Amino acid sequence: MRNYGPYLLSLCLLAGFSGAAIGQAKNNVPDVIAGAPKVTVEHIKVHGAALEGNLEGDNADRDVLVFLPPSYAKEPGRRYPVVYALHGYSIGAEQWSQEIHVPQTIEGAFAKGARDMIVVLPDSKTVHNGSMYSSSVTTGDFENFIAHDLVAYIDAHYRTFAARESRGLAGHSMGGYGATRIGMKHADMFGSLYIISPCCLSARAPLKPEDEAALLAVKVPADSAKLAFGQRAALASAAAWSPNPKAPPLYLDLPVGDKQSQVLGEWAANAPLAFIPQYVPGLRRYNAIALDVGDQDNLRFDTGKLHEAMDSYGIANSFEIYPGTHTSNVAFRFQDFVMPFFSKNLSFQGAH
Repeated sequence: MRNYGPYLLSLCLLAGFSGAAIGQAKNNVPDVIAGAPKVTVEHIKVHGAALEGNLEGDNADRDVLVFLPPSYAKEPGRRYPVVYALHGYSIGAEQWSQEIHVPQTIEGAFAKGARDMIVVLPDSKTVHNGSMYSSSVTTGDFENFIAHDLVAYIDAHYRTFAARESRGLAGHSMGGYGATRIGMKHADMFGSLYIISPCCLSARAPLKPEDEAALLAVKVPADSAKLAFGQRAALASAAAWSPNPKAPPLYLDLPVGDKQSQVLGEWAANAPLAFIPQYVPGLRRYNAIALDVGDQDNLRFDTGKLHEAMDSYGIANSFEIYPGTHTSNVAFRFQDFVMPFFSKNLSFQGAH
């Protein structure tokens, strides 16, 4: 994995996306399990009321992949728990499905003993390549799109157990940040969390001069496609965390000039390591919380701090550093750890 150096480590958000910055580096893939039962894949659109009127003009109708377990068609009276899995920055649900090799890894998990569940991959890619799963008038309220609009749609259109105890939330990188943020703020909606290599957990450092100059040169949204990877991620963060409806056409504030302190403060207010004390009661409601990260991933430091913060508040959680980079073994983790975790910790009887 490319090393962006100490500055980007302190910036966190850019270091967190280093695995994606090299075009989604080649990943290790579990062997196909012969005879594994097949799942059904549905490509649907879900309207996000929470995304309507976003100033970027991104479509409020979002692509969503739904993976139905082998028994779904055969047992029409049966209901299922649901796992919502969030993709990282610069990719959408379709590309992440290739990175974690679903449906193969879902089928492999079922073949190895995981109980039948529905798995949902929503697409949260935006004009600047990522929503940060946050609440912003500029990007739209992706936090509530996931926690409410999407959940309500899936419960209304599929045979689910419509109860928090039967819903799991997982995510990788930006999606790991999303699972952390949404998990903290919406403990009334989910029963278990699996957080993989989460980015953006801590406050940001000021921009380097060359990054500041590149961002200030962006005059219209389309210009962002010309930015270096980390610079575009910073622009996406500004759209999510420092929106400004009075600053067209980007509708955001950057941490530059006389706004530097204010904007960095707004970004820090969106850092889970800063706001975790506000959500301790909700986090204690979870049946189980797991965190993991690769031993060659710079995000292992902040992921460890999140684990330590939860421990300090008496929030039950597990934490593992496994061999791998930011992306290299995520497919293995999804099959052999994420799916079994939810099989063990979600309720297969609905509310209780």
